[in-house]
Amino acid sequence: PEVKKEDVKLTVQNDVMTISGERKSEKEEKGKKYHRVERAYGSFMRSFTLPEDADGSKVTAEYKEGVLQVHLPKSEKAKPKSIEVKVS
Repeated sequence: PEVKKEDVKLTVQNDVMTISGERKSEKEEKGKKYHRVERAYGSFMRSFTLPEDADGSKVTAEYKEGVLQVHLPKSEKAKPKSIEVKVS
C-alpha cells in the first residue's frame, strides 16, 4: 500500500524473480497533528527462486489499488501432453 506503480519494478533473471521498489515519504500536511506515525519508508527488495515448471519469460504483473498481482504460467514442457496411440 501507498507505493506508486512507477516506483515498483519486477525482473526475472536466471530463474529468480525480484520485486523491488521504493516507498516515498508522505508530504507533510499543514494543520494536521499526529501522535504517532508507524509507516516504513525507503527502498525494498524481495527475491524468489522460480519453481522448475515455471515459465519466467511469460510472467505478467498487474498493479491495482495498491496490490501487485504476479501471474507466472507453467512452462509448456511441464504441462501434461496427450499422445495418440495408434493401433494397427
